[in-house]
Amino acid sequence: MKVGTALSILAQPGRPDVALFNEHMALGDLAEPLGFDSLFALEHHFTGYSMSPSPLQLLSYYAGRTSKITLGTCVIVLPWHDPIRVAEQIALLDVMSGGRTLMGFGRGAATVEYEGFRIPMEEARPRFVESAQLIVKALSNERFDWQGEFYQIPEMSIRPRPISHPERRFYASSVSPESSEIMAKLGFGMLVVMQNEWAKAAEDVLRYREIARSVGHTPRPPIILSNVACAPTREEARDWAMRYLGEKWDSIDSHYHFADGHLSNVKGYESYGKLAKTYTKMKDATFRDKATDFYVSIQVVGTPDDCIQQIAELRRLTGTDHFVTEFSFGSMPHHLAELNMRLFAEKVVPVLQRDAAFQGEIDPFVSSSTASDERLFAPA
Repeated sequence: MKVGTALSILAQPGRPDVALFNEHMALGDLAEPLGFDSLFALEHHFTGYSMSPSPLQLLSYYAGRTSKITLGTCVIVLPWHDPIRVAEQIALLDVMSGGRTLMGFGRGAATVEYEGFRIPMEEARPRFVESAQLIVKALSNERFDWQGEFYQIPEMSIRPRPISHPERRFYASSVSPESSEIMAKLGFGMLVVMQNEWAKAAEDVLRYREIARSVGHTPRPPIILSNVACAPTREEARDWAMRYLGEKWDSIDSHYHFADGHLSNVKGYESYGKLAKTYTKMKDATFRDKATDFYVSIQVVGTPDDCIQQIAELRRLTGTDHFVTEFSFGSMPHHLAELNMRLFAEKVVPVLQRDAAFQGEIDPFVSSSTASDERLFAPA
């Protein structure tokens, strides 16, 4: 099993952005020396929810500072970008890193980000699908052209040419039923940000695998992204999680504004409108505590042995063979984030990478009775 880490840099009141960035960059520098297999960068804009506006630029920095580790995105939000520029940047990173790229794509759910880029949010899904198709074509063909709904491209070529077929290592997050079939046809894998009950994630993985097989594609195991609080004792890990993951949970509605229900009227985002009832209740302290408990329960929290057991269960449910971690969240002090990362690297990573229980592909296990009807959603 492969183990990665991701950099999610949440702004903190009273602290300069550069100070937070430097701390997270230091964690990124630890990834390869501590034995992690991959390093991922996120994409968010404008609010400080995760200060990573250019994941490919960030990964280019690490391409020059590392020699082995895979460099990935979770995710590039395709509707916000010119797909030709994205294809060029992927090709360049592929060349600069010696073929160590693994790209995740998504369509985003924050109105503030769509407004900032002047892109109509109701166009998100078709823009995502067309951009994904176009990027694959641009990277896999020496010369190409394109005539689509949003993009009309004369015959041209992406230069420099990529060296390792990065388009064969593409993943998509939060794939909707409407676009699942075309993503499966393109051969994309599934990237799951742990944002709901594990049993629900297993259902989503199983549905995607069925769609992939129906169009003649052999599905790859999903990549799972989760926050991790790994401490010497359960009490300490729980304390970190409730405090600092609780702060991360609080930041979600500040960025997405789910509580006002506005997404129920946006084409392609109708299901997100159902979140308004849940997020409105966050003003009640008792409900907030319950919601924080839930959010913590769907992450990986505990001693190293607890973490191993929880990841084993995630693997059993989803069939994952690549687990990506976040070790710094909320206002967690840098020394605690580093302790969290180092303990996980020392005690957990070697087991995941070498123990027979975490080797090979397995089919996900789904029990129809395990996922509840009341589901609380928490995006990346």
